[in-house]
Amino acid sequence: MKNKRVVLFAFTISLVVLLAGCSSIKSVPENDALYTGARIKITSTEVPSKQKKALQSTLEGLPRPKPNTRVLGMPIKLWLYNLGSKKGLGAWLRRKYGEAPVLLSAVKLGYNADLLDNYLENRGFFQAKVQGDTTVIGKKASAEYTVATGPEYKIRSITFPADSGILASAIRATQPKTLLVPGAPFNLDLIKGERTRIDIDLKEQGFYYFSGEYLLLETDSTVGNYEVDLYLQVKPETPSAARQTYDINNVYIYSNYNLSTISPDTSLANAELYAGGYYVIDSAQLFRQRVFEQSMQFLPGDLYSRKDHNTTLSWLINLGSFKFVKNRFESVLDSTKLNAFYYLTPLPKQSLRAELTGTTKTNNLVGSQVTLGWRHRNIFRGAEHLAVNLFGSTEVQVSGNFGKSNPFRLGGEITLSIPRFVVPFLDIRGRSEFVPRTNLQLGYELLNRQNLYTLNSFRGNFGYTWKENLQKEHQLNPFTFNYVKPLEVAQQYLDSIVKNPSLAKIVEEQFIVGSTYNYSYNELAGSTRRTGFYFNGLLDIAGTFAGLVNGSNWRNNEVGTLLGVKFSQYAKAEIDLRYYKQLDRRSQWVNRLILGFGYPYGNSRQLPFVKQFFSGGNNSLRGFRSRTVGPGRYTPPNRDNPGVLFLPDQSGDMKLEFNSEYRPKLFSIVEGALFFDAGNVWLLNEDPLKPGAQFSSRFLKELAVDAGFGLRLDFTILLLRLDFAFPLKVPYLDKLPNKNMVFNLAIGYPF
Repeated sequence: MKNKRVVLFAFTISLVVLLAGCSSIKSVPENDALYTGARIKITSTEVPSKQKKALQSTLEGLPRPKPNTRVLGMPIKLWLYNLGSKKGLGAWLRRKYGEAPVLLSAVKLGYNADLLDNYLENRGFFQAKVQGDTTVIGKKASAEYTVATGPEYKIRSITFPADSGILASAIRATQPKTLLVPGAPFNLDLIKGERTRIDIDLKEQGFYYFSGEYLLLETDSTVGNYEVDLYLQVKPETPSAARQTYDINNVYIYSNYNLSTISPDTSLANAELYAGGYYVIDSAQLFRQRVFEQSMQFLPGDLYSRKDHNTTLSWLINLGSFKFVKNRFESVLDSTKLNAFYYLTPLPKQSLRAELTGTTKTNNLVGSQVTLGWRHRNIFRGAEHLAVNLFGSTEVQVSGNFGKSNPFRLGGEITLSIPRFVVPFLDIRGRSEFVPRTNLQLGYELLNRQNLYTLNSFRGNFGYTWKENLQKEHQLNPFTFNYVKPLEVAQQYLDSIVKNPSLAKIVEEQFIVGSTYNYSYNELAGSTRRTGFYFNGLLDIAGTFAGLVNGSNWRNNEVGTLLGVKFSQYAKAEIDLRYYKQLDRRSQWVNRLILGFGYPYGNSRQLPFVKQFFSGGNNSLRGFRSRTVGPGRYTPPNRDNPGVLFLPDQSGDMKLEFNSEYRPKLFSIVEGALFFDAGNVWLLNEDPLKPGAQFSSRFLKELAVDAGFGLRLDFTILLLRLDFAFPLKVPYLDKLPNKNMVFNLAIGYPF
């Protein structure tokens, strides 16, 4: 194995030397030079330094042509081009992987100077001056553009159309929401945004044929004091149709439309008029009426609205039963009415899939999973989805505490998803563009931890998922259950329980019946901004009604059962709050706070194991292995005796965690990270088997702390993360820990 590594290393070094030996100027013609890029030098400007830096960065991206691409600072594609030839294998290498040298002769200084000047003028720098020059050293050359921006002009006033027409009146009504406020810098992008804003507002008022292109905005820059007056007008050539509002006449829905069939789409031979006033052409009776009642957001007689138009399309697409969704509007002759046509091409009713995936987890488990799935997309003719999945997985822990006790999982899951709220005696309908879903789920899993134990797990839930908008999502499960029963416990594990009684909690029988509610808010969803908040809140309550009937209390040794099994009673809440702050174009600062609190009562001394909090791992405290932190100051049994079996499953009823990470972009696809983590978990009630685990007033002194650095490789389709963390404080130690660096390999950001 060592010899193979030496050969591989030698081959890699030889390849790099060979490529580097193919000089980047090898194929540059005589009397020409390799173009290495452009530099922007702003010599005179009145804008603040931060704005100047952003402006310079934007200007640097404008000159053409671009120099040869680089990977990790090296022109590898150019090297491969030079390594190739005009014929044979060398020609294929050039064509497939190479990149021809970008030459100085292709650079047009005058064109680029005009391009930069035009951009600056569109940004309000009406007195900008740009000059270009080249520098040639040997066979390499670069360009430099000297920029004097002059003053930045600002908006003094804006005047909206003054005539009394219906269109002008509607445009004037939007003025309070204008983007072009006095004092704002003149910016062509802002003007385009204003035209788009007015167009969107008018589309909500029935102006179906209107377009922002019919608006003309004139600029008067002669008013002095580096200010401009803006005059908004409707172009005289605007057609009369764009000046009128339109109502919906008839709605036609073709629910089994075939794109490959050439037939008149206005055929109404099999049309059925539904109660809502729209026509459905569904000769095969594929869908029930309810599907279209909920999807259609406007009906005959309604004023046209772009929002209702888009919401209808969004509903039909998100039902997940149609492969294609098309629509068009057609004017009714000699009127201001529109006929709406929807063409829906169904997906195959049933599908089978087989999936092989690689997995990585926060406890450094890596492995693979095989999933076999079957799905029916219209099981009861109401666009309901029935999915059955069977899976099996095996995992191995890299640099962890599992030893030879790696887990194997086998299980299945059945899910019925109904695209509406199913509530007894109520008919709940919303106007959101997102389809609400009622979900019924049943699952089973067998977990075998090699040489230790085997657990059976049954779970199920009934609940609802819906979105208010792109940022806000709710998930309510009025009924959930989870039943865990040990199938087999190895003698080795039973012997370990004698030495470490807390291990018994992992294999104890657990029966949880309750309700959950989850709310998430993501300010950055659907936005190009990189500054904003993320919030996720969870409320989980179990055993309340069963406890009222049984009147159980663990403090008095009164244990209640449900169906002959001890049930859990608790209330649990968890908050995940994050703040993303963009520092500049190439860096971001992210902070996360996690607060978790569980209150076991009645039948439970602690939260059931599957509901407890854990800390540590590559998405948590990265200087500690997953589930090895806490609870409190509790000392692991193998601290001074490695022979005692220790599984990293330390859990608690309460959790506090804080993470802070600075993320700069270094170069190419490589990003960096500097981070700090602190946190721990605690028990609410005292446990004689875990001294020091109970929450107390000294909780801040019991925080585990680490810091470190990382590298991230952004391949667009995935982000590979490498974090190197150093433990700075271990809860059960009063001195600096003598622990090695912890390496974390994961996919995606930790938060």
